[in-house]
Amino acid sequence: MGTDTTALEHFDALIDADERIEPSDWMPDRYRETLVRQIAQHAHSEIIGMQPEGNWLTRAPSLRRKAILTAKVQDEAGHGLYLYGAAETLGTPREELLDRLHTGRQKYSSIFNYATLTWADVGAIGWLVDGAAIMNQVPLCRCSYGPYARAMVRICKEESFHQRQGFQIMLELSKGTDAQRAMAQDALDRWWWPSIMMFGPPDAESVHGDQNMRWGIKRFGNDELRQKFIDATVPQADLLGLTIPDPDLHLDEKTGHYVHGPIDWDHFWDVIKGNGPASRERMATRVGAHEGGAWVREAATAYAAKRAAAAGQDGAAA
Repeated sequence: MGTDTTALEHFDALIDADERIEPSDWMPDRYRETLVRQIAQHAHSEIIGMQPEGNWLTRAPSLRRKAILTAKVQDEAGHGLYLYGAAETLGTPREELLDRLHTGRQKYSSIFNYATLTWADVGAIGWLVDGAAIMNQVPLCRCSYGPYARAMVRICKEESFHQRQGFQIMLELSKGTDAQRAMAQDALDRWWWPSIMMFGPPDAESVHGDQNMRWGIKRFGNDELRQKFIDATVPQADLLGLTIPDPDLHLDEKTGHYVHGPIDWDHFWDVIKGNGPASRERMATRVGAHEGGAWVREAATAYAAKRAAAAGQDGAAA
């Protein structure tokens, strides 16, 4: 008991000093479990998030756009791998994390359960979804858990390019023909509310928020991050000449912040439960890809075992 108490005191001292917790350090079980849940959900979101834009790889309007979009989708795959690796440092194998995703025991971001109907959706995802992700993820570069914080540094740098790419698509469309401007507006209409829901439920309804802030896993509450995103994005929409689909949206002159209308949290929770417009399609595609790639994993495992056995024989002979 004394040993556990000493370890907890050391852990708390590191947290209070705003220092990093590393995989070899002692940590409370709840801290470890919270990190596994959050990092895994983040990794799952990156992997599932390849699908909405992946649908447009062969339909992008030019070879240049195809190349850019391919690079972006590859980036998302890399982000997922970084994050699964970070989660594995906490003692949970990647296979277990994927099984939790495929069986519905772990979730991914609700934003990836919406269909990409037009090319403008690719722009809206980059501008709004990646923009919201950056707002949420930059503070994670200061997360108290070292492997997660370090993974986020590269991820955030790449996400910033994704956001600019999306905004540039929307800018070109907004300067185009009437049909192109209408396409951009339609995409904004459909992606705005899901994007601001990405930050999660109001702080008053957040189950883990206070403890995560105390541990330094999160640095800001959901409501504060959502407000920062809205304040940053409204002027961008004005620059594009597009209208945010919120009739209650207005600037509070006293606070300098934009006040938004009511968010449909019932819809949010319904999507989280797997009832989003593309939820079943996303999971079916993900599970099918995993099962279809089983032979690759088996071949890689067999090859690694063969190499290890050969190395062992060489060592014994020496």
